[in-house]
Formats: sequence, C-alpha cells, structure tokens
Amino acid sequence: MPQTLSSAVPAGVPALPRSRGLLRAVAVVACVPYLALKTAWVAGSHVGVPAGSPLLDHRAGMIAANVLTILMDGAVIVLALLLTRPWGRRVPPWLLVAPMWAATGLLAPVMAGYPLQMLVRALGGSPAGTSGGEDEPFLHAWVFALVYTGFIVQGLALGTLFALYARDRWGHLWHGRMWDPPAAPAGVAQRVTAVAAAVLALFPLTTRIMWACGGTTGLSAGAVADRGSDFHVLESLYVVFLIAAVTGGALLAFRRAPALPVPVPLALAGVCSAAVACWGGWMAMAALISGGDPADRPTGLMLLTYAGQMIVGLLVAAVGARFLVARSARTVKRPVA
Repeated sequence: MPQTLSSAVPAGVPALPRSRGLLRAVAVVACVPYLALKTAWVAGSHVGVPAGSPLLDHRAGMIAANVLTILMDGAVIVLALLLTRPWGRRVPPWLLVAPMWAATGLLAPVMAGYPLQMLVRALGGSPAGTSGGEDEPFLHAWVFALVYTGFIVQGLALGTLFALYARDRWGHLWHGRMWDPPAAPAGVAQRVTAVAAAVLALFPLTTRIMWACGGTTGLSAGAVADRGSDFHVLESLYVVFLIAAVTGGALLAFRRAPALPVPVPLALAGVCSAAVACWGGWMAMAALISGGDPADRPTGLMLLTYAGQMIVGLLVAAVGARFLVARSARTVKRPVA
C-alpha cells in the first residue's frame, strides 16, 4: 500500500547519498559564525557593536534575545541532522514539518531581501535615513554581511535537504497536476479559510504598499527617520509574499487551474505563508518587548499590520495542510495496482 503523510519509512531503507552529507556539513558550518558571534555577545563581548549602539543600553534584554536566537539557529543543525540520518525518516511528520515551516518563514525573506538590498544600494540606494543611520549605527556593516550570508547559505542547504527528504517520503502526494489522481474536491471549510485569508490580507497589504511607496501614516517617528532603500525593499517584499501566499491558498482551495503542476501552488502557499506568518509574529514579539526611546516603539497600526500578516499566513498554511491531508487520505483509499 502506498505510504501516507503520516507513515514512517520502514527500516532497511537505503543509505542516503554522500551529496546530502555534504549539504548537511554546509548547513552546519554556515551556522558557526552566527552562533560564535551571538555567544560572544552573551559573554559580554562588544565585537561588531559600535560604541553608540542602542544595543548596549539594555544588557539584560540583549542577553535574552541572543540566547533565544542561539537556540533558533541551533535548531537548524538539528533539522540538518534529522533530514540526513536514517532515524530522521521515522519521526512523526508534524515534528519535522512545523519547525521546517518556521525556519523557511524566517529565512526566505532574508534570502530574497538581502541580495535585493545590496543591489539597490549598488544602484545608489541608502541603507537608512539621516537619523540613526550614519550617526548612531546599530551594528557594524560587516556583521550584517557575515550573518545574512550565513543565513542565505543555511536556507539553500536546508531547503535542498528538505526538498529531497520530502520527495522521498511524501513525493506521491504532489506528483502530476491538480486534476490528476488522487485529486480531492475542496471542502467548504477549506474555501472559507482561503477567502478569509484573502480578505484579512487586504489590511496588511494596504499598509505595506503605502509604506513601500513612501507613505508614513501609522509609522513610529523612529521608523520614519530610519527609512532608506533597505526599508522600502523589505516593505515591497512583504507585499509580494502576501500576494503569493493568498494566491497559493486560493489555488489549492478552489482548484481553478486543474492543469497546474501541484508543486506550484503548494510552494506558493507553503513558503509564502511561512514568510508572512513568521515575520509578522517575530516583528510583533520584538515590538511588544522593546523598550528604549519612545519614538522607536511601534504604533497601533504597525502592531495591527504585524498581527494581520501573521493570521493570514496561518490561515493559508491551514489550507495547504488540509490539501495534503485530503490527498493522503485518497491515496490510502486507492487500490494497489
């Protein structure tokens, strides 16, 4: 009988190719600079932190944030091992898919945004506005280059490993096109969820477009002062991710493109829902625990945008999960040839 989404790979499965071991090593090595830098900051070092950085004003908060991000980056190493060891092919699906979805959501905007920011800077853009940019640097430029380059390498290696792993274990669920067996009709709940995501997306989409185009309504005074090309690139990127996430969810829920290859809407819904949900949640959490200058504290409109973005991502992810579960169930019901 074909395997389902919840089935484990049986014992005796062939050993993984050496190429996957190499990708695992690349992912682990890419974590080292970030983990070393964060560990040094927790230990009290100021390497890469300018004397006037606001990071130095809140020692306890900086330690807590660094410990959290050390654990998050350490999870990349755990995922790389899980994706390449035989025991990793026997774990429950949720134990892998949930953290992998979160890792994808946190890494995807960096992987797309940082190269775009560098390109725009090369064409004459500025990283920040006049206040808080050159006069009060947050971190030295080399820190961003080191960290974000590491994130991009991590994302490429981990993403490739997961794609190979998922193909081996669950590839039968997205072979072919939307109309091919085991295609399942979308339920009412799935369609309602997709519509709700599209409607709720209008709010964060509107604010992100406004900010990307230069509007300042709802932005804190600090955010207005610190705007530069980097800010506009990221806001534009969030617009793209929101539109792509809603589109992927709608394609999965309404099946209006039956000739479309299944991996296309799945990738749109999976990657983009993770990006908008995880970064919306991350920015909301950072905003709620931030202190310091009142001018830098997020406004109510900013918090609502982050929360709305997070909810949209979670709704689209639910549509994608329901799609895979339905196909898995129909695969089980099909007779063995």
